[in-house]
Amino acid sequence: MGKSLSRRVVSILGMHRSGTSCLAGTLQEAGLYLGDVITEAPHNSKGNRENRRIMDLHEEVLAYNGGRWDEPPERVVWSDEHRRRRDDIIGSYGDARVWGFKDPRTLVTLDFWREAVPDLTFVGTFRHPLLVAESLTRRNGATAEKWLALWLTYNERLVRLHAREAFPIVRFDSDAEVYRRSLSAVVARIGLSEPNTLTFFEPVLRHAADPPSVELPRPIAALYETLCGIAV
Repeated sequence: MGKSLSRRVVSILGMHRSGTSCLAGTLQEAGLYLGDVITEAPHNSKGNRENRRIMDLHEEVLAYNGGRWDEPPERVVWSDEHRRRRDDIIGSYGDARVWGFKDPRTLVTLDFWREAVPDLTFVGTFRHPLLVAESLTRRNGATAEKWLALWLTYNERLVRLHAREAFPIVRFDSDAEVYRRSLSAVVARIGLSEPNTLTFFEPVLRHAADPPSVELPRPIAALYETLCGIAV
């Protein structure tokens, strides 16, 4: 079920609480069709921009493999019923020339999607690990150590994918004006029609932009440095 030259599918990738919602909302503003997505959510003032059918299917696929979003399995397999539901979701986007979807779980379930759409277009986002850990601790409890380990797991997947097939990645915790320029660059890179002004992003969406002055474990610090180096 690969896409034709006249139809592209964009997958928005990134760790939870790392700006995936803001990136998705911005691309939607620039013309990316997201379908029926969540536009109001307790922890996202403009909604998480996720298709609930995709989110629920991801949770079921992860559970099928003995995991969940915060305990991702090393390897993911899926059933024929999962395939049927995935293909039905793809069909629900109809004749949209360029459509996309956003769910942080996609970094774990990516092979599931590439089986149906092998030539996906990717865009990515990341955020300082301590800011992600703070946000998840406020929302979900648990310890910062748990969330830092999860940050490493998700972002290792993002960096490995980028090394194989380079795609634009934005840094959600960068200066607001730098971030706006990065968003414009992503819009241009994937061929959307940017409006005169991209208005979806507002600094308040980040809640916090400056990480605490705490030393990071070496593998996490090194991966964050790598991400900063490849950001647009």
